[in-house]
Amino acid sequence: MKVLHILNSLATGGAEKLVADTVPLYNKKGITTDVLVFQNNDYAFHRALESAECCKIYNLNTSSVYNPISIFKMMPIIRQYDIVHAHLFPGQYYLVLSKIFIFSKTKLIFTEHNTTNRRLENKIFKAIDKWIYKFYDQIIAISPEIQQMLIGHTGFTKKRIQVIENGVKIESIVQAKPYNKSDIHPKIQESDKLMIQVAGFREQKDQETLIKAMALTPADFKLVLVGEGITKERCQTLVQSLKLQDRVFFLGIRTDIPNLLKTANVVVLASHFEGMSLSSIEGMASGKPFVASDVPGLHEMVNGHGVLFEDKNEKQLADSLIALLNNDSYYKKVANACVEHAKKFDIQIMVDKHIELYQEVYVETTV
Repeated sequence: MKVLHILNSLATGGAEKLVADTVPLYNKKGITTDVLVFQNNDYAFHRALESAECCKIYNLNTSSVYNPISIFKMMPIIRQYDIVHAHLFPGQYYLVLSKIFIFSKTKLIFTEHNTTNRRLENKIFKAIDKWIYKFYDQIIAISPEIQQMLIGHTGFTKKRIQVIENGVKIESIVQAKPYNKSDIHPKIQESDKLMIQVAGFREQKDQETLIKAMALTPADFKLVLVGEGITKERCQTLVQSLKLQDRVFFLGIRTDIPNLLKTANVVVLASHFEGMSLSSIEGMASGKPFVASDVPGLHEMVNGHGVLFEDKNEKQLADSLIALLNNDSYYKKVANACVEHAKKFDIQIMVDKHIELYQEVYVETTV
């Protein structure tokens, strides 16, 4: 059985990290698994997968991920595979069109990573979306909430849309060693209370509320933001306007996330919505309290384990951080609950479920 994963790129993001982490594991378990991307801008996940030397990486080198030439470029490639597993838009669409044009018998699987998308809000795209989904033999929803959304959108049954929750390398996070705080930035002292958010700077995420919350906390509360994206400049301007340059630091893209998480005192994810956030699992596995927005995709993951705050409510977020860091017993209680919950999402569990699904679809192909 040969499986191909399709993504826009291997840039920073949950789906991209998931593929980079799991493809070596599929191959180790005897499932020949390769990757196709529309672009390679020398991203860290791309380099990591190349260095693993476990798979082929096809790079279509398109000028834009939305360039429809990708439909034709992928045709001779998908013919070689029994199953093609797509992630994200527009690859989700282009794969279907490519298969139609060449009359391929290759089976298709798609993973839906988010609880919402703009296509569902547009009548034309909503109709096209429902048509596209019909060509997928199986759809993976990474949470029950996404499964229910897709059932309502497509009319499919639960048998056609299976829930397989995302997983992370729990062991690598547990075993990671913390840094000296000053090694992260010279303006951070060991006695400072350090918060961290690991997330791309895009409209879905809400670094701005977290930055505003920092202005409501004591001076020894510091924040590091990991990631890049279109809203980063806006966040940097906000930091300057609030005069937080000595307390909020932008680290860019990092490949040492487990070590950074271990160094922080509290892990935060401020976001307007999520699918099933890998960052939340990693944060909870780090042994530190995890604080997140009370929004779809995070409520289900964090409620009863970590701490939730109202979306866009910087005062409630600030109060939550202060409460955690001023009460040792409360801090330890939340941290321990997060660690225990994270253990349920080890990446090996997810990989085994994916392989089981691949085998079911593959048997249908050969019968």
